Amino acid sequence: MNKPKIIRPESCQPARALWFDRKKYVTINFMVQRPKDVQVDIQQDKMIFCCKNDEDDMIYNELHFYDKVLANDSRERVYDRTVNMLIRKLKPDVAWPRLQKDPAKASWIAVDFDNWRDWEHEEDEGKAEYDNYMDMLQEMNCKNPGLIPDMGDLSDSD
Repeated sequence: MNKPKIIRPESCQPARALWFDRKKYVTINFMVQRPKDVQVDIQQDKMIFCCKNDEDDMIYNELHFYDKVLANDSRERVYDRTVNMLIRKLKPDVAWPRLQKDPAKASWIAVDFDNWRDWEHEEDEGKAEYDNYMDMLQEMNCKNPGLIPDMGDLSDSD
């Protein structure tokens, strides 16, 4: 069953959108006071968001994604002050440097720095930390073969 196509209202304004990138998803929060009549059309390469706010202003956002998404595995949730979109990437583990395909930045889109993480290098840093830990254990084992180190002095209670 096809969803009805969302038609841009004659008089409308875009909602402010905050977004952040994760390995498998892109999250977009549309900032709308008490959204109602919410319509969302998520396609493989773009999405349309339309609703009314608490003052009955028409809100309309259309954006063409930086990369393709899995439209059927994407979700939206309506809250009192935001409409939250969880958009599943077609290619997980590929970072999006921006939300839209067009490098020109739309004035209504901003990065959600409170939730932003540079996840691309997280595993590398974790692996380096793990390797250092394993080297330390190996070194301790070479000095005292067969002995398990007593770590009782690492307790929090003094």
